[in-house]
Amino acid sequence: VQLQASGGGLVQTGGSLRLSCAASGRTFSSYAKGWFRQAPGKEREFVAAISWSGERLYYADSVKGRFTISRDNAKNTLSLQMNSLKPEDTAVYYCVARRGTEYYTYASAYDYWGQGTLVTVSS
Repeated sequence: VQLQASGGGLVQTGGSLRLSCAASGRTFSSYAKGWFRQAPGKEREFVAAISWSGERLYYADSVKGRFTISRDNAKNTLSLQMNSLKPEDTAVYYCVARRGTEYYTYASAYDYWGQGTLVTVSS
């Protein structure tokens, strides 16, 4: 069972990136999913989450209005559209999934973690 995150890179302040997360080894259509991030020297923090159906979304205050989480259960994928990026968004971003239909904002609730993709926002 694997989650593979991609789409990170270097972008200027105000730019956009779209992260993707592909799942393999099993179907995650009934699992809640989300994104966390960890900046250098800081603790891992919650970014966004989505229920299994995609009907319920939740965002950290720091990204609300700029980031959009979405999922395609038919393709077993998860995405994070990031707009109006700021230098403080620089971090390694991890996609996650949990055995349950509802999301949580704490890391220990998630059973599966991707390897992370680095996002760097230059000022």
